[in-house]
Amino acid sequence: MAALDANDADGWSGTRLTLDLWHPNCWAIEATSRTDGGVLAHAIYNSPKTDGDVPNTVNGLFTAFADTNEEVEALLDAIRASEHSGDLLELQQRFGRARDAPGNVVREFFVEYDPTDMMCPTLLENGFVHSAPVRIEDGHEEWQVCFVGERSGIRESLDAVREATGAEVSIESMSASGNGQRSAREHRLDTLTTTQREVYEHAREQGYYEWPRGTSTRELADDLDVSKTTMLEHLRKAEAKLLDP
Repeated sequence: MAALDANDADGWSGTRLTLDLWHPNCWAIEATSRTDGGVLAHAIYNSPKTDGDVPNTVNGLFTAFADTNEEVEALLDAIRASEHSGDLLELQQRFGRARDAPGNVVREFFVEYDPTDMMCPTLLENGFVHSAPVRIEDGHEEWQVCFVGERSGIRESLDAVREATGAEVSIESMSASGNGQRSAREHRLDTLTTTQREVYEHAREQGYYEWPRGTSTRELADDLDVSKTTMLEHLRKAEAKLLDP
């Protein structure tokens, strides 16, 4: 699992990447592959300790998100059922992380787990500093990272990560970075659910926001194989989040 605070990347220069990542023994990957919800990984709140025969554990802060209460409940149940997670404590008083989470329903929680299952230390050791909460959906993790070495060393460093962890890692996007900061547009896009983002991006690509419009709502719905009402619901929710100051 992931989770040091994302502020660690502020001020770094280098290459920014979006990594699509799968690794073994991850309760969040398991749970999101079996349910419709997703998880944001925020921070670790204690250091690993050994107490006699008690194995090392850490407690991390996470946000569960989905479109409905039922989907979030199913996600949390799947997390509790994983052999790779320990005690799960849902928060009644929010840390405020849920405000920027995607999904119509969001719930914050602490969960205990084995620090040897974490990806963050290995990524850091190989020059990848993450710059945003890790987003886990559909059995995969999305990492926004800044590589602090020479760009030519990225491939070798990713190979080292794969060899050390058994992870599957691919680069979704890569760009030059001035200071490791993400744009306001990128932050707002992160608040969309997967479906909302898919609908919005498809509408934009098809010229829905151009003048004159390059497509109609009926054509968009047909492209996505959903009803016009469903398509409009997702699109309007996406627009509301993107326009919210």
